[in-house]
Amino acid sequence: MLDEHGDTHVVHAFLGRRPHYRAYVSLHPSGALPRSSGRVLALLRACHPEPTVAVTVFVAVLAVGAGRGPAGSVAVVLAVLAGQLSIGWCNDAVDARRDTACRRGDKPVGTGELPRGAAAAAAGTALALCVPLSLVCGLAAGAVHLVGVAAGWAYDLRLKRTVLSPLPYAVGFASLPAFVTLGPPLSAWPAWWATTAGALLGVGAHLANVLPDIEDDLATGVRGLPQRLHRPACRRLAPVVMSAAVGVLVVGPPGAPGVMDRVLTGAAVVAAVAGTAVRSGTRSRWPFRTAIVVAGIAVAQLLLHAPDMS
Repeated sequence: MLDEHGDTHVVHAFLGRRPHYRAYVSLHPSGALPRSSGRVLALLRACHPEPTVAVTVFVAVLAVGAGRGPAGSVAVVLAVLAGQLSIGWCNDAVDARRDTACRRGDKPVGTGELPRGAAAAAAGTALALCVPLSLVCGLAAGAVHLVGVAAGWAYDLRLKRTVLSPLPYAVGFASLPAFVTLGPPLSAWPAWWATTAGALLGVGAHLANVLPDIEDDLATGVRGLPQRLHRPACRRLAPVVMSAAVGVLVVGPPGAPGVMDRVLTGAAVVAAVAGTAVRSGTRSRWPFRTAIVVAGIAVAQLLLHAPDMS
């Protein structure tokens, strides 16, 4: 079990405190990679690249579809990328001891390839950049996006260990449509169905994301809502929540659902069910990757109804 302060003290790393870290493990015993290159690659691996890239691309598509224009869309992309990088690096810095204890070979901080302080400093730098980049997109839009990013940090630092663990995912995903529509030229709140679908997708992604790690989480004192529900319940609940998200995008917009709505909904339901029904090992990331697929389908549905989104 980890002590309560063992995870959270890492946030002080970029505030001037320097605990003793395990020496960086160089990746070039025979000169294959220099130290600096190995550090950069480790940072990239530690940022949770799959969700970071997926969320950034999805919001970029929404920004273009909403008419934000080239400059506005680039600003949105940079802000979202900075926010996602900060959350990913914060997560790995905070979880370093847990990842080492659980022998997570896919976590560079946990394996010692990347010092914990380097990940914390990168997280703080990305967060500092995220603030002006978000506000450049409009004060209201930027404020909403920063609330979503703050929710991600709250998850990393504390809420992941509580029954409120789905809340940061719901807030973070729900904030993204508002970040797009509150900026010019729309400058309006998104329709209720866009925000609701985002929140449901976030909860579904949370349930799918923790599936491979539930046993390790319980062994190291992490008792979020999915861990309290245990694996069988999460396997059943995740596709239900994600299917509900795409269902909202069908019934919410005005007018009767079209053929493409039905096709996309069917594809999303199949992907959501397959993600947790196919047993490919308890360590498999397949459930979360299918959640990303469902989120991509939801973005396509939002684009179909872009004129009604705000």
